[in-house]
Parts: sequence; C-alpha cells; structure tokens
Amino acid sequence: MFLSLREIRHAKARYALLLVIMLLLTFLVLFVTGLARGLAYANGSAIENMPVNYFMLQKDSDNRFSRSMLDQTQLNEARSRIGKDKMASLGIRMSTITVDGGSRKTDIAVFGVDMSGLLAPDVIQGSAVADTDEGKVVADRKLEQSGVKIGSTIKDQATGMSWKVAGFTSDASYSHAPVVFMNELEWSKLARTSSMPGGPAEGAFNAIAVKGDKAVLAEAAGTMTDVDLISKKTAIAGIPGYSAEQKSLTMMIAFLFIIAAFVLTVFSYVITIQKTGQFGVLKAIGVKTSYLAGSVLTQMLLLSCTSVAISLLLTWGMVQVLPASMPFSLKPAVIAFTSLLMIAVSAAGALISVIRVAKIDALDAIGRAV
Repeated sequence: MFLSLREIRHAKARYALLLVIMLLLTFLVLFVTGLARGLAYANGSAIENMPVNYFMLQKDSDNRFSRSMLDQTQLNEARSRIGKDKMASLGIRMSTITVDGGSRKTDIAVFGVDMSGLLAPDVIQGSAVADTDEGKVVADRKLEQSGVKIGSTIKDQATGMSWKVAGFTSDASYSHAPVVFMNELEWSKLARTSSMPGGPAEGAFNAIAVKGDKAVLAEAAGTMTDVDLISKKTAIAGIPGYSAEQKSLTMMIAFLFIIAAFVLTVFSYVITIQKTGQFGVLKAIGVKTSYLAGSVLTQMLLLSCTSVAISLLLTWGMVQVLPASMPFSLKPAVIAFTSLLMIAVSAAGALISVIRVAKIDALDAIGRAV
C-alpha cells in the first residue's frame, strides 16, 4: 500500500488519466445497465408487480398473453382446483384512446380484472373502482402526461366506448404503454362491442394469474383443459419486443465490459513496462516479487474503487435531470453486482502486469535503466 500510494502521488498526471478512463467506462456501463433495467421495467411492470408467481395460458400460445384465450369453464376448473383466493382472471388488450373529446391519441394497455381480487390495482390518488361500477376505470399515472386527470373521460378509438378515470395507480405499464384497469363488467362490454378482428369473445380473457407452490399448481394445470402453466418471468419475456430489446442491451453491456477489460489491461501493462528499471532496482535491493505484484494490483483496485464511487455519484446526478419519459432503473442489487464486476474486471486486467513484474530480471532491468 505504501509503495502504491507513493507512486500514484509521484505520477499524478499518469494515474489521473487512467482514473478518468476507468471513470468514463464505469459510468457508461452503469448508465446503459440502468437504461436496460428501466426499459425492462417499463415493458412489463404491470405484470412484475402482480402478487402472483405463475400464469395459466392457453396451450400453444407461445407464452404470450395476446395469443391466449381462456373461457369461464377453465376459470371454474382453476377455482375448484386451486381456490378462489389464490387465482384471478386477467384480460389484456392494446388500445388507443383520446382524452375529453380531444384529437390527441395515446396508446394504452387495457387490463380487465376482478376489482376485489388479487389483481386489483393499488389506488394512490382518487377512488377505487368496484366490481359493479359502470363506465369507470383506474389508470396508470403516466397518462397524466397525456392530459388525463381524475374525472377525465377517455374514449376507445376502436369501439367508441368511453370511461371516466376514477383514480390513478403507479408503476403499471405493459409493452411500454400505461395500463388502464377496468372491472370484469366493463371488460365484458368491451368484448361485446369490439370491432377489431381477433378481439376477445364475451366472457373470455387471456390468462389466469395464480400463486402458490409450483408442484401443486403444475398438478392442477395438468388436469385442466387446454392450459399451460408458466412462471411470471417467462410471461414477462413473452411480451412482444421484450426479449429482443433486452438481448440487444445485454450484448451491449457485455461488450462494454470486454472493452473495459482490454483498455485497462493495455494501460496497466504499458505503465508497468515503463517502470521496468525501477522494479529491477527494487528487486536488486531485496524487495520481494510478491510485494511488487501486490503494489500493482493495489493500484488498480484503488483506482477502480475510486472510479466506481465517482461514477455512482455521476449516475445519481444524471438520474435527477433525466426526463420522466426516459425509463431508468438501478436497484441496489444491480448496482452492487455491476460495481463489483467492474472492479473484478480491473483487477483481472492488472494480472498480466503482475505476470510481467514476476518475470523482470533485476540485472537486466538495471542494465537497461543504466
């Protein structure tokens, strides 16, 4: 540690440049990771936040809600095998609305749920909607950006149906669209008046959300008619565009780590070569190779930890000025994993320099230095 700090203090410009490079790489990794997680959350937060862990979909629906269509017979089978308090029907449909008779159109996802069941939305503003209420819905508060307020009337462009927004919920989006929750009564009306090809039939819905032990649920699903059981994670991955979007961003993040490893390795190796003569002198006076190797590794760890700390502060500052429309999410677990991985990459890059230090011959190094 003593040698590492003295050397950094002696060559401030050299190590400051290396610190800036590590800082920029770490910040870029954190920002892209936050963007990837934010896009993932914006794509399926309504499903992710549901208090269930599995979904029953129609067989051969390719794990997609839009390709699944279940009926009351299957719902009754689920109730008898699982229990009414551990399951709920879910209808999903993408739509386009206008607000208060205006001409501006907004894409939404319509969720038909039992407003007294598992999937009932948590209302943070306004009032909840009962199962018997007609013409009322609860909307995600992101619709406020489109001019929706408590008491606003939204009109479905496909069917001409209108609903009054009774309350707002939060963190409810599906396929990057804010979710509008309606009770099963309104969902049935929407199904009857649907003019879009392939629209839901009356009394039909897309999935059955269930919670419980996997073995028990799988056994129940196996005895039901034309039903597959999938996990919540699989259901989210089946949202159109989710997998392709996440795979692209994950590949980008992986390449950033690879680039960071190469860049840091090269810089560390070049700096080590420049100090070959000094290392030779130190070896000649009896300094152990392990001490010199530890000094090189300590320098990289100090620089990487410092760059990670500053990058976290920069990322936090960036989040404060980002527009609300830009999805960004960095949870503590993701931050910890990304930071530790970046430090590990820096340490791994220094290992080649450590090998170089171990191979330095004192007499040859002193001869070259002279």
